[in-house]
Amino acid sequence: MKTALVLFATGSEELETVTIVNILRRAGVDVTLAGLSAGELVGSRGISLVPDTTLDDVLHQQFDMMVLPGGQPGTNHLKADARVLERVRQMAQQEKYIAAICAAPMVLAQAGLLTGKQATCYPTCLDAYSDIRVQSSAIVEDGKIITSRGPGTAMDFALLLAQRLVGKAKRDEVESALVR
Repeated sequence: MKTALVLFATGSEELETVTIVNILRRAGVDVTLAGLSAGELVGSRGISLVPDTTLDDVLHQQFDMMVLPGGQPGTNHLKADARVLERVRQMAQQEKYIAAICAAPMVLAQAGLLTGKQATCYPTCLDAYSDIRVQSSAIVEDGKIITSRGPGTAMDFALLLAQRLVGKAKRDEVESALVR
């Protein structure tokens, strides 16, 4: 069974987080929603989520994919966390999938993973990084790094993540059941 680690910090975008977790679980992916801290966390829109576990509890587990939702100040919390930066670098070294949506590609930029690569993000979030080829597409793949623009692209982003982990047939099955 394929596995995915989805991080959630205080101030992360709830719509992106829940959509990603929901779609991946519908596709049969074993998803772990890990909080930067223990207990209930309040997202960027004031919605409380209780992650399955904490990042500390899963730091040494292996995952096929790591996903970072955006939102503020959640992205800033992820970007400032040395554990997160180290983990995304490890995932890149292991040639695992790393995905980030909305403002969260800034975390990948901070970790040095987007240098010379194509990426997309919420408008202006990567403007400070001249060494990234920022695209306006809803979703951009560059190798095993997948980025997306924001809450409005979350469903398509999550479906693509499912496709990369479990194949197009499973993605199509999940999408069909959503009655889109």
